[in-house]
Amino acid sequence: MAGVILAVIAGILISLQNVFNARVSEKTGPWATTSLVLGLGLVCSLPVFYTVEQRSLFEFGQINPIFLFSGVFGVGIVFFLMRGVTLIGPAYAISIALISQIVIAFVINTGGWFGFEAEALSWQKLVGIALLIGGVLVYKLEKRTEDNVEILVEEEKMRA
Repeated sequence: MAGVILAVIAGILISLQNVFNARVSEKTGPWATTSLVLGLGLVCSLPVFYTVEQRSLFEFGQINPIFLFSGVFGVGIVFFLMRGVTLIGPAYAISIALISQIVIAFVINTGGWFGFEAEALSWQKLVGIALLIGGVLVYKLEKRTEDNVEILVEEEKMRA
């Protein structure tokens, strides 16, 4: 249950962060926002790390060095999601990002990549992914229909 609660909190924070980042980038630009967000994250996380962990930041132990590059992914996450939110809106951008995450996590689980135990491919998992994708498509179609109606109403006003 704790894992579910933590995942829900993470989802809320990711959504809020992306909306806030999009607003900040309107004034500062996308790369300035990315640098600012990740820099502030570093400044906030270091004191917590040293208080909670009480060890050196550079004690890696037996970590595969390639995994240390995950911070570089953070730059891409902040930048690309922020731009996506700006271009297509929060709900649609975050929905697409969520589907991408689920598909990649599914591939990693099924393939047993990066040290995770391989899980069997099941039709239920495939149906779940298909339903997620279908839901986002329905959401987008509904939005397009509303946009089309608004355009038609505006065109009718212009004719009158």
